[in-house]
Amino acid sequence: MAEDQPASSTSPVVKAEPGQISVGGGEGPNVSTLASSDDDKKRFAHLRDNYVVRRIWRIISWIPKRCRWDPESPPQFSIGLNLLFGFAATFTVANLYYNHPILNILAIEFNVSNEQAAQIPTVMQGGYAAGLLFLCPLGDIFRRRAFVLVLIFFTATMWLGLCLTNSFPVFLAISFITAVSTVTPQLMLPLVGDLAPPHRRATALSIVVSGLLLGMLIARLLSGILTQYTSWRAIYWFSFGVQYLILILLWFHMPDYPSTNPGGLNYFSMLFSILKMVFKHPVLVQACVVGFLTSSIFTSYWTTLTFLLSEPPYSYSPIIIGLFALIGIGAICIGPFYSRIVIDRFVPVFSVFLGLTYCLIGTIIGTYTGKHTVAGPIIQAFAIDIGIQSSQIANRSGIFAIEPKARNRVNTAYMLSVFCGQLMGTAVGNRLYAKAGWVLSGSASVGFICGALLICFVRSPWNPGWVGWKGGWSIRRRDLGPKKEESAVEQVLDEVSAEESRLGDEGGETVVEKEVGEQEKQDMIAPVSHIQST
Repeated sequence: MAEDQPASSTSPVVKAEPGQISVGGGEGPNVSTLASSDDDKKRFAHLRDNYVVRRIWRIISWIPKRCRWDPESPPQFSIGLNLLFGFAATFTVANLYYNHPILNILAIEFNVSNEQAAQIPTVMQGGYAAGLLFLCPLGDIFRRRAFVLVLIFFTATMWLGLCLTNSFPVFLAISFITAVSTVTPQLMLPLVGDLAPPHRRATALSIVVSGLLLGMLIARLLSGILTQYTSWRAIYWFSFGVQYLILILLWFHMPDYPSTNPGGLNYFSMLFSILKMVFKHPVLVQACVVGFLTSSIFTSYWTTLTFLLSEPPYSYSPIIIGLFALIGIGAICIGPFYSRIVIDRFVPVFSVFLGLTYCLIGTIIGTYTGKHTVAGPIIQAFAIDIGIQSSQIANRSGIFAIEPKARNRVNTAYMLSVFCGQLMGTAVGNRLYAKAGWVLSGSASVGFICGALLICFVRSPWNPGWVGWKGGWSIRRRDLGPKKEESAVEQVLDEVSAEESRLGDEGGETVVEKEVGEQEKQDMIAPVSHIQST
């Protein structure tokens, strides 16, 4: 009989409560469908979530055939890919600056004070610093294509919360999270340093650096204009769409390059190695100090300029003040051509010296004429933008040559110093302007530039030590002997060949075979999973 049969071991047995549907009918304890239904729902939700995550990862990690790594015929770093990296850098770093011109509107929207709204850029800068320190060094371990695509997908997806939320704490939290993962341009720069020929490295870097600086300026301009004529959320929806566009373009066109450390590294040892580099390489320390001082004058100028132009004798409207960004954009567009003519031909420290000279001349003119004519700040904007851009490109060109297999960590050390300089410039500039006005804050910038110039003269470009001019005064880059420098990709190829030989002798699977095998598995899985899903 049915009541004598044992209950299924896969379904929990409970006593049916009044009004509860039971299996088997009649009286007595029966198998309840509610408990099993809840378990099934949880199990199904878990499987569904795992399936979605696996599906997304499978799509992101799958590589189009023309983008796959082939040691016999590696993908070439073309001008088109260089421009794509520059475009991605522009609208990725812009995420940090869209909020700057609309903080007062965000304060009204979320019903908070202006002081609370000012926490948004502070939190985003803190998140960006965390990403620089904890995520960027991973570029020396992971394959850059998959790492970059995952970060962009994560940022774009989280950005949707900023477009929709009406809660200020939630907006603040998501701003921090998205800022942490908005470090993809800092992964692209070392990759450009890996792939570009040494005698063209400065030109290739200048395109991406120009994109970074352009993003800082164009974000303020677009945000101000869109918010002026639409809603503040329009700029966030715009950024949401552009980030997914970048993801799609990079998925189709970004080649897959091997890790510069195929053997792997310990994460915490890798972080500690950044500190050791500072005590090991005089060139890196020199670049970090110069980067710290020059970035401080950039943020000090653009922060205090708003106060100067909004007060008598100018009293400009916010949209007119925002148009000053066009001056910087013009200077940035010159960067790649200037790099080809100057930075690629001379040693990095000489190009840094020239850039600092432009900054010094422009800052002196703008500081001591800015209260009398608007031409002074205009000249200053153009001079410091072209000067800082050229000095940053030259610094990166120099430091990327010191440890080709650790360029992401080298870039992390440099960018942390630049970031700290930006914070210092904002704080000092605002405080000095509040105390004594435009002239005092500008005079501090003059002092910072002079300090950076002194650092340039501490050591010769040919001196391997910390201080002195041992090695001569030659400034021509051809003396560097570009052929002597082996690119990181070539080093990786050598390591792959050595690893293949070792595994071949042991009868194991070679690195290339392993790479091809993994990709073939993905190619086989993709159509099967598609059939299953349909």
